[in-house]
Amino acid sequence: MGKGYVHIYCGKGSGKSSAAIGQAVKAACSGKRVFMIQFMKGKEAVELGFLKKLEPEIKLFSFDKFQKPFSELDEDEKAEELVHYRTGFSFARKVISTGECDVLILDEILGLPRTGVIREEDILSLLEAAQDDMEIYLTGQTKLESIWPYVDEVTEIVTDYKQQKPQD
Repeated sequence: MGKGYVHIYCGKGSGKSSAAIGQAVKAACSGKRVFMIQFMKGKEAVELGFLKKLEPEIKLFSFDKFQKPFSELDEDEKAEELVHYRTGFSFARKVISTGECDVLILDEILGLPRTGVIREEDILSLLEAAQDDMEIYLTGQTKLESIWPYVDEVTEIVTDYKQQKPQD
């Protein structure tokens, strides 16, 4: 793996994409080229409208065909959408190999192995191909703890802290 920085935002709580978007804005303010690729959120995710206003500093790519998030699609729609996710993952691989950006956010990519589109090993090989100075942010509800040893930092977002808090 290169010397790039890799951060995961994961967990059932909300705010993972928002945290990654915050990193995107921070990087863009520093003159960095930022790409964000979204998966599984639906074509018109809430963040998309606002992020479009930030182009060209932050370039947004969504490979969803349907308006609804993946979890709300019927089986035929899901099968069709998976083809688009494979295309999106291939695009991410191209962006990393060519170094087209300084910061790459792969929003909801951690859920793709659950769909069978890619494997956890595919995410690792993507990270290994990263340019030395590239920052990569991965988000998703799925923790994918098997890749944690290969990243620099993990932030887990929890829904209900009281239920998660260990007993003394």
